[in-house]
Amino acid sequence: MRIVALSLLALWTLTLASCQSKAAKVKQLQDQYNAEYPTYAKDCLDPETAGSSDLLTGKKLTQEEIAALEAKKKERDARCKPQADRFAQLQKEILAAQQ
Repeated sequence: MRIVALSLLALWTLTLASCQSKAAKVKQLQDQYNAEYPTYAKDCLDPETAGSSDLLTGKKLTQEEIAALEAKKKERDARCKPQADRFAQLQKEILAAQQ
């Protein structure tokens, strides 16, 4: 009886420690995501940097302006893709750690 009680206590202690380390991992990942995301959003998602504000206002664009916007978009996509991939990976890690 005593061995069973000690085994259950040990199992409960390990389970509690596992939950605490899991919560700490989730918090660490979320803190990392929250610290890095604002810069990414400003550099890569902001409508001003995306050039979409001209299109939303109904402004007619010349072929040169459209080409410039497309070139800017390609440059931004190339520059921001590694960051976007990193945030996608962080989101996956957060979801996995929460399970």
